Amino acid sequence: MKEQIDQQPRADLWISGSRITLLGTAHVSRASAEQVRELLATGEYDAVAVELCPSRYNALIDPDTLARMDLFKVVREGKASMVAANLALGAYQQRLAEQFGIEPGAEQRAAVDYAREHHRPVLLIDREIGVTLKRVLNNVPWWKRFGLFAGLLASVISKEEVTEAEIEGLKEGDMLETTFAEFAHDRQDLFEPLIEERDRYMAARLLQEVEGKGHENILAVVGAGHLKGIRRYLEQGLEQPARVISELDRLPSPRRWPKLIPWLIVALVLLGFAIGFNRSPELGWQLVWDWVLINGALSALGALVAAAHPLTVMTAFVAAPITSLNPTVGAGMVTAAVEVYLRKPQVGDFSALRHDTTRLKGWWKNRVSRTLLVFLFSTLGSAAGTYLAGFRIFDRLTG
Repeated sequence: MKEQIDQQPRADLWISGSRITLLGTAHVSRASAEQVRELLATGEYDAVAVELCPSRYNALIDPDTLARMDLFKVVREGKASMVAANLALGAYQQRLAEQFGIEPGAEQRAAVDYAREHHRPVLLIDREIGVTLKRVLNNVPWWKRFGLFAGLLASVISKEEVTEAEIEGLKEGDMLETTFAEFAHDRQDLFEPLIEERDRYMAARLLQEVEGKGHENILAVVGAGHLKGIRRYLEQGLEQPARVISELDRLPSPRRWPKLIPWLIVALVLLGFAIGFNRSPELGWQLVWDWVLINGALSALGALVAAAHPLTVMTAFVAAPITSLNPTVGAGMVTAAVEVYLRKPQVGDFSALRHDTTRLKGWWKNRVSRTLLVFLFSTLGSAAGTYLAGFRIFDRLTG
């Protein structure tokens, strides 16, 4: 093994007769992009590996992917929260890129463009971002997830400018880790899925490509925060890379007890109604009115905060008390579907989505991101209303 350090952190390793050059880069850096071009221009490499998963690769080579997003399908399949998180991550990167006049992931694009122009294979070695985010959430206690979301939102809407020297300093970390910087520091529950697992995953993918395809010289363009970990796993070796990849691709098994909580709440609420009507019809109807008013009002308030259409706000008020008694359908699914129907996003909304979401006002201006906010806020309002109304019912029955 021989290590060379030029402008960017770099390590050359020989694995099973093949050379793998690990180039550590910053995902928003002119120097990183230029170094990638210089190395590839030598013509030494017969394959290029990039820190991209299939979905991010497709978004890179086909920027119009967002324009073909089916919002109805996103909402129906319960993926609105994940799409919103992906947009927020992309917006953070885009904000930095616009400040310095360089595309996000320019070094990855340089590597991909060279490989395609010179008919070299492009090796996608990173894990799907959706899987990584789900494994992050699985590692974090449910009561801390709101803090993560708030940190992600803060990183997007912050107006503080970053110096180019600080951008270069991102080579000591990872873009995902940097986005959650305030929370990821010394947090093993975040470090494990964000960094360590992906180090192992990318090392396994590189070994898989060397053993299966026989590439003799691979340039692997990765965030510099991953270089040390990937190098360590490559040097120590990983038995059965395919098995390692399969394990790290596995989505966390859903815990049963959290799924039972909504049904338990529904059972308690219905029991409360039954007790109320048994005591007197007046008390029973008062409990029903409390449920409708509190649950519907808070969900409608959430939709209103998201600047939803007036009819969507009214729908939230009507739908929330009903959907809260049926955990298989959320209030946000109904309000988002109505919002899309009333304010169908135009092609321009999809085209401007990446730019609009770099600004706080842009989330409300763009019809696509605003629909996601309607989903999130009306859902949060209904959830809060469910608990508050439940306590109100309990208070009336015991008072």
